[in-house]
Amino acid sequence: MKSSRALIMLAIAILAGLAAVVFASRWLVHTSSSAVTPVAVAIDDINLGQPINTNLVRIVNWPTSSVPPGAFADTKALEGRVVRTSLTRGEPVLESRLSPIGTKGGLSAVINKGDRAITVRVNDVIGVAGFALPGNYVDVIVNTQAPGSGSGSGSDQHSISKIVLEKILVLAVAQQVSRDDTQPKVVNAVTLEVTPDQAEKLDLARSVGTLSLVLRSQVDGETFKTAGATKTTLFGAAAPVPASAPAAAAKPTRVHYAAARAPAKRDCVGVLSGISGGMECF
Repeated sequence: MKSSRALIMLAIAILAGLAAVVFASRWLVHTSSSAVTPVAVAIDDINLGQPINTNLVRIVNWPTSSVPPGAFADTKALEGRVVRTSLTRGEPVLESRLSPIGTKGGLSAVINKGDRAITVRVNDVIGVAGFALPGNYVDVIVNTQAPGSGSGSGSDQHSISKIVLEKILVLAVAQQVSRDDTQPKVVNAVTLEVTPDQAEKLDLARSVGTLSLVLRSQVDGETFKTAGATKTTLFGAAAPVPASAPAAAAKPTRVHYAAARAPAKRDCVGVLSGISGGMECF
C-alpha cells in the first residue's frame, strides 16, 4: 500500500518535471526569437567606393534593443549599393554609410552633392611627409608674388605665403581611397574635395606659385583670417610707410613793420656862455 502510493507520487513528480521543462523550453525559444532582429553585416572589409553584392554581406541575429538606425534586414536590398565610407568585417551596413541609390562605383560615388574633386601634385614635403591620408583635413598655402610686385631688383621683398583654403577633405592619395590605414604614404598626388569656387581658386594658386598642405585636426572646424607672411613681417620689421604726396609750398611769412614814431615834443631854451651858445631841452 505504502509502496504503491510512493510510486504514484514519484510518477506525478516526474510528469510535472517534464511538463515544466517543456513549457520552459518553449518560453525560452519564444523569448529568444523575439529579442533578436536580422541585420546585414559585412563578411569582409569593404573599401570606400566599392559596390556591394550578396557575396560581401550576410545576415546575423542582432539584439533588438541595440539595432542601429538604418540597418538592413535583407541582403537583396543592398545589391548594387556603393559604400561611401569603408566598412570593416562584421560591421552592420547602414544607410548613412552608403551612396544614394543609382550611384555607380568609384571615387565619384563618395563626393558630396555640390562638391568637386581636384588633384594636386605633391612631394614628401608638400604632402606633410605622407601623413595627409584619405579622410584627413588640410589647409592649402600658396607662396607667390604679392600683387603689384615687379620683376626687377628687390622684388623678393614682395614674396608672400598665404592660406587660401581651409579645412579641405582629402579624398584620396594617389589611387588609394581607403580611410582605415593610418600608416603614412609618400605619394606624388593628392585628391581634395572642394566647392566649385574653391576649385577655381586652387587651380589659380598652383599656376601662380608653390602649394603646401598643412595638416589640421579632424575635429577642429575653426577658421582664421590671416594677412599672409612676407619677407618684411618674417623678420619683425615695421611695414614700409607708403610715399606721401609732396608737401605744399610754404606760404611766405608776412613781416609786420612798426611805423616810426615822431619824436616827442620838448621845451628848449637858448644858453649863451661867453662867445658860444647852445640849446638845452627838457
